[in-house]
Amino acid sequence: MKNVIFIAPPSAGKGTQSSILIERGYEHISTGDMLREEINKKSTIGLEIESIMQSGKLVSDEIVYELIKNKLTNLNKPFILDGYPRTINQAKLLDKLFKELNINDYEVIYLDITLEEALERALGRLTCECGASYSKYNAEFKPKVDGICDKCGKKLISRSDDNEESFKIRFTTFNENVLPIKDFYQQKEKLHIINTELGKDKIAEEIKDILK
Repeated sequence: MKNVIFIAPPSAGKGTQSSILIERGYEHISTGDMLREEINKKSTIGLEIESIMQSGKLVSDEIVYELIKNKLTNLNKPFILDGYPRTINQAKLLDKLFKELNINDYEVIYLDITLEEALERALGRLTCECGASYSKYNAEFKPKVDGICDKCGKKLISRSDDNEESFKIRFTTFNENVLPIKDFYQQKEKLHIINTELGKDKIAEEIKDILK
């Protein structure tokens, strides 16, 4: 199976599609999860990350690069890279790493969604501490019982950053950074753009075809 780099604006459905691939045997690599894991381990790099984040600064590309390198070096199954690259510099660093590790069999999947649709999804999003995600409005993603997680039965909550003003800032910032990344992978003939209007199941089918 081919490896996957997921690129998508907030609320495009990347998490849903990642979950489907995980069930097929993929390893999910989230930069956010890796940073939190190192902090929890109290490792040397974890303490450095914690200090950087507490100061309100962004963790450097070099630190994230090292974490991803360590993860991929010891991995023996296909992977989904989630949350990286976010800038063109990160894309170039990742390309360098792939060459070092001889990783050539990968595809970049971009989930294309409008601000209006993404905003509607975000404002209606409900999450559970177990990691499950639902929607208040979309019938395809509503929980069986309002406000209760189907998987673990716990109460669902709305994310604190899912308000209109902060979401528009996140969406705009993403789009400003993503254009050169898309061009970078387009030139490598690795980029596949999927319109989110297709719906969850058809998107999953397209991704499956791409990764054959």
